[in-house]
Amino acid sequence: MTVVSIKEVARHAGVSPGTVSNVLNRPEKVAAATRGRVHASIRELGFVRHGSASSLRAGHSRTIGLSVIDIGNPFFTDVAAGVEEVASDRGYAVILSNSAGDQTKEDRNLLTLAEQRVRGLLITPAAETTRLDSLRQRGICVVLVDHPADRSDLCSVAVNDVAGGALAVSHLLSGGGDRVAFVSGPLTIRQCLDRKLGAQQALLRAGRDPGLVEVVTPTMTARAGQQAAERLLADGLPDAVFCANDLLALGMLRTLLQAGVRMPDDVSLIGYDDIDFASASPVSLSSIRQPTQQLGRTAAELLLDECDNPGTHTHQQIMFQPELTVRESTR
Repeated sequence: MTVVSIKEVARHAGVSPGTVSNVLNRPEKVAAATRGRVHASIRELGFVRHGSASSLRAGHSRTIGLSVIDIGNPFFTDVAAGVEEVASDRGYAVILSNSAGDQTKEDRNLLTLAEQRVRGLLITPAAETTRLDSLRQRGICVVLVDHPADRSDLCSVAVNDVAGGALAVSHLLSGGGDRVAFVSGPLTIRQCLDRKLGAQQALLRAGRDPGLVEVVTPTMTARAGQQAAERLLADGLPDAVFCANDLLALGMLRTLLQAGVRMPDDVSLIGYDDIDFASASPVSLSSIRQPTQQLGRTAAELLLDECDNPGTHTHQQIMFQPELTVRESTR
């Protein structure tokens, strides 16, 4: 098999070998029209660069890692789509890893990514973030995703989950909710804790007792939502339920409907994330919307700016605001 060289690609595209190298390694330095011509020649000639060799020379690869806590949640699928869109445009590939909320597994995944010489890491951490400093000391740039940074030397992109929790419960109260339940995953997950705090703030602002009927589940899946619904049915169903994500809410909705509960007449139910399935459920689900793909795109842009422009990069902590989406499941 004939191996096509960079020089042959350069001749075919009418540019210098250095320009081809820039298109492959520093595409932001090359005009869009020239990049298009070089990529067309690469496709036509069937050029494949030796990725491992170039990685060894540069000390890193044209790849970035994305570590999430639950790839089964469509929220993270949408975030990943936003990341991949930006990475692809900049000539990077994305390696996805799933920690399942387990710090030990996350540490193993991060070691593997470091061994693969990733240029940077986007991560929704399972627990504390100071251990990420060891990656940064290796020259791997790090940006937190869906997790605010509490330090100025680290970029982060997140959504104000305290505000989101308050928004959800304020909506339930405005519809006549009296006894409010909060269904969530483990409160060691920052998002769950922040959403609970927001819910309590909304109750206090309304002059209510901040106590919630709490159901804490080991996972944040539809199955866990079904089990939470069974517990609430057995213990006495409240008239308003806030679930910490849409998967929990959809599992709960299904079980309540099967039990003959009418929504929203008997119970108002609201979720969080506003995934696609929320609007397609038998009773369309009210939810707190997060800009998921924008989260991914913004995080990737921050990471690649730090990777490609370390001398001029400015660390940013970006916080998006959630929005209420009202559908049939709430009054």
